[in-house]
Amino acid sequence: MHLLDLLATRRPGFSFEFFPPRTPGSSEDLYQTIRELEPLNPTFVSVTYGAGGGTRELTHDLVVRIKETTDIPPVPHLTCVGHTRAEIDALLARYAAAGVTAILALRGDPPRDQPDYDWSKGDFRHASDLVRFIREFNESGRHPDPRGFAIGVAGFPEGHPDTPNRLLELDHLKAKIDEGANYICSQLFFDNRDFLDFRDRCDLIGVRVPILAGIMPVSSIQGMKRMAELAAGARFPAALLRALDRANGPEAVERVGIHYAAQQCAGLLDAGVHGIHFYTLNKSRATREIYQSLGLPAGV
Repeated sequence: MHLLDLLATRRPGFSFEFFPPRTPGSSEDLYQTIRELEPLNPTFVSVTYGAGGGTRELTHDLVVRIKETTDIPPVPHLTCVGHTRAEIDALLARYAAAGVTAILALRGDPPRDQPDYDWSKGDFRHASDLVRFIREFNESGRHPDPRGFAIGVAGFPEGHPDTPNRLLELDHLKAKIDEGANYICSQLFFDNRDFLDFRDRCDLIGVRVPILAGIMPVSSIQGMKRMAELAAGARFPAALLRALDRANGPEAVERVGIHYAAQQCAGLLDAGVHGIHFYTLNKSRATREIYQSLGLPAGV
């Protein structure tokens, strides 16, 4: 089924994010994880893209393997960084030929060895430019499905680290929707009020596409610290920090993280969220336990 059809249903959807493995061993571990999550019948799984497009082939290979060996719709990430229009066109053609029907279009992070990366020299300066290019690919009729790719974009409930002006940030998001984006996948957050306020502000500016809430359970203190560095501006509420401070050992920390994320998900579902997107870190345990705690059956 096309992702546009899945997003049009009234029932909330659930999706998972993976990153492409770099070794044969980790590849098989990931496949076990995907198989463990497949019975939950996710709306889709997304596959990340390395800084500067560094995992382009790994991303493509994993997306095609998911498409060919599972019943889960795969959604590859695609970024502006380091790509020409011809390269993006070729990637879209490859995905279209493989039967992929959705893309998550991102500006992306510059290569780690280029901290002064000059965005003005690339063919795509903003995610909205990439969205427009994918829409034009759809309109060209080159995708075997007449609707082409469903186009997803990122949203930032806690604010984008590069755009402290929150009004300007919403203007950038609206530009992506106006260029043809069909849904928004939010960055992770730990306070539902941030997401619900973000959703309301989107509605106020006329952004009314489905918005999926990004959830990442804390699995370790060290992982939380890495999360704080990678997701610049991530806000950890006092309630979560107090619960983690009470935890006695790594297993207790993981239990706290799962419990807190499950409470977040329950609150989001009560608030009528369109869907929940789990940042899995290529693991299935936390997601499966959250499903169980919410009373969600397989195939929800």
